[in-house]
Amino acid sequence: MLLRHEGFRRLCRARDLLREAREPSPSIEELARELHISPFHFIRQFEAVFGTTPHQFRIQARLDHARHLLALGEHSVTDVCMEVGFSSLGSFSALFARRLRETPSAYQRRIRRSIQVPGALPAALTPGCLSLMSHLPATAFCPPGSQFSRSVKGF
Repeated sequence: MLLRHEGFRRLCRARDLLREAREPSPSIEELARELHISPFHFIRQFEAVFGTTPHQFRIQARLDHARHLLALGEHSVTDVCMEVGFSSLGSFSALFARRLRETPSAYQRRIRRSIQVPGALPAALTPGCLSLMSHLPATAFCPPGSQFSRSVKGF
């Protein structure tokens, strides 16, 4: 599909509007009107450029935002559902589970376990070789008497 610079810029603007988590979210007709093309042509161009339909893009953006909110752990699943623009907790949970292969509450529990103090990695994310190396003496890394080993002894 050949697009001029202005057409591509408008499609990118429409994509950004679809990504925003605001209510009411713009309809396909409103976005197409803003691009000065028909809704059918807008859907066709959007899919050709971005590889997904505007509707599917909007759903994925909402799920990405939901994942972020659930990882923060400050909101309940119901609050997150409403915040990202779903009106039914059941349909949100089913869609989340279908796309991410776990329920929103299971995702929140799993991701919150892996988040600890900022700047510190959880033990489960530290490679085993690094934890083993921390127990070796400094002489294991350089020969005794070298300049590095003298500086390590003073550490």
